[in-house]
Amino acid sequence: MSFFNVEEIKKFINRSNSVLVVWDVQETLVNSIFNKDEFIKKLKELIDSARTYNVPIVYTMITPYPERFQPKITLRRSFNPGDIYKDVYPREGDVILRKNTPSIFVGTNFELMLRNAGINSIVFTGIATDIGVETSARHAQALGFIPIVAREAVSSADKEAHERSLANMQRLMLVLSNKEIIELWQK
Repeated sequence: MSFFNVEEIKKFINRSNSVLVVWDVQETLVNSIFNKDEFIKKLKELIDSARTYNVPIVYTMITPYPERFQPKITLRRSFNPGDIYKDVYPREGDVILRKNTPSIFVGTNFELMLRNAGINSIVFTGIATDIGVETSARHAQALGFIPIVAREAVSSADKEAHERSLANMQRLMLVLSNKEIIELWQK
């Protein structure tokens, strides 16, 4: 059950007002997910379509604070997520956004970039569905953007948490297949 009309919201989405976010698709994280091969295949499909339809692509990268500025209490010491996964590596013209939090909007200039470009719909892909993707999608909605979660191009190390997160988000925002997203970009 959703609390909105999916078809009505879809009318406001097209390639000229969209951005594709590739959330934390870094080597260590890709190698930890439950559906690596299918995830990479579906992510590549959306990235290729975004390039075909001239939809900007923003890659996020977990970037630790300098050692002196690390929180005194950390859950993960010396976690190194690695570089962006080679099979979906950014190309010239793509944006790499380094961030330190599970929201794409905290500590970055992402909101300003979108508003400057007249973008109001954000397609979220990446890892982990139940952490940064959901946090950022909810934050996007709170800021007045239209979040779209690419059901087939998000994943997590925890399959049950991934599925719960998708079910929760589907009640509040668009959770669409690649086919549905690409059809919106074809407008």
